[in-house]
Amino acid sequence: MDALFGQNAQPSGPDALFAATTEMEMYTDLFNKMSASCFQKCASRKHKEPDLALGEMSCTDRCVSKYLETQEKVGRVLQEANEAQAANQKNIQEMQSAFANRG
Repeated sequence: MDALFGQNAQPSGPDALFAATTEMEMYTDLFNKMSASCFQKCASRKHKEPDLALGEMSCTDRCVSKYLETQEKVGRVLQEANEAQAANQKNIQEMQSAFANRG
């Protein structure tokens, strides 16, 4: 699941508990949103039987798969945008330093 959010390293240092708590909250939020969305799309409102019907199970499986795939893609796009923004900020700081040293 870490690949969904671009996090492959384990948190370390004094903020490790905060990072772990935040990550757990993100996963809980992801699960809750995915559950609500897929239930609304796939579960029958009549509930005649205690188990899901075959169609409901197939729909839920596809829904969860698509939801997680989408989250992964969004995570990659956001990570790339953050990296580009950081690179731009670094370039601006370098240009400002170069300009300040010229004067």
